[in-house]
Amino acid sequence: MTQYQVVGIGNAVVDVISQSDDSFLDLMGIQKGIMQLVEKERGEMLYAGMTNRKQAPGGSVANTLAGLGALGLSTGFIGRVSDDALGQFYANEMQADGTDFVNPLVEGDELPTSRSMIFVSPDGERSMNTYLGISSEVGPDDVSDDVAGKAQLLFLEGYLYDKPKGKAAFERAAKLCQEGGGKAGIALSDPFCVERHRDDFRRLVKELDFVIGNEHEWQSLYQTDLSAALEQAAQDCGMVVCTRSGHDVVLLRGDEEATVPVNEIVPVDATGAGDQFACGFLYGVATGQSLEVSGKMGCIAAAEVISHYGARPEADIKALFQKAGLIG
Repeated sequence: MTQYQVVGIGNAVVDVISQSDDSFLDLMGIQKGIMQLVEKERGEMLYAGMTNRKQAPGGSVANTLAGLGALGLSTGFIGRVSDDALGQFYANEMQADGTDFVNPLVEGDELPTSRSMIFVSPDGERSMNTYLGISSEVGPDDVSDDVAGKAQLLFLEGYLYDKPKGKAAFERAAKLCQEGGGKAGIALSDPFCVERHRDDFRRLVKELDFVIGNEHEWQSLYQTDLSAALEQAAQDCGMVVCTRSGHDVVLLRGDEEATVPVNEIVPVDATGAGDQFACGFLYGVATGQSLEVSGKMGCIAAAEVISHYGARPEADIKALFQKAGLIG
């Protein structure tokens, strides 16, 4: 009996969004348009300086799960939050969005719940300042046999590899899932993450059932051009997905290959494009669709999320799949 169709493990980060102008960014010493990690004190100072704050549960894998929950799949999320106001908000919002937050809130820890302070400029640029807090302390003790071991699909966040405890959590979850008959996979997260963990990721590609990355991540992983990188990946991994922003998506499984064209649209806010592509693709895999249809579902979900602000879908994605003739 599969308890969850998809289980994710990753950073549980509250996205805190505020409108700001360039003079405010200069005053606060914020670099425009990039993501920076900040320490606890600076994080608290920036949080206090935000006006008209809007909060939403975030984190890459959590965004993917929110999309899958909205599509009607049973989903669970493995992550760490403190028993503070933001942690309670995070767990409750995940539950309200249809995803079980499977771990109890951590009491009495000096690390607060992780948050990313996102300052949106009038031109739509987002400047992100992330304080990792307690989410980066996720470890093997947070991974329950009953959750990871009964998952049909397990989706892992590459950023977890930045800490030994995260790495151990990740490997325990993948082992439990595969031993229980499920399929485990990873999002490579970003080219710098790949550079930091290249040897580990090359080994993981051989051990996992599916790997999702963009062209820069695949090239970084194998330190070669995209064609050669994907050829190597196809030999190493059960299922390979390569997104190429604005260009065709390439999907490989053994001798099977699918190329899915992308309808280029000007993004309102590109945040969450990769997370929601993963959502559409995993929905296809979980419901037994072909490689090509799964890829098309990923593209539709990504196109929807970049058409508005925020990293989670606003439209009925299942209705968009029906309109495209992908499901009945």
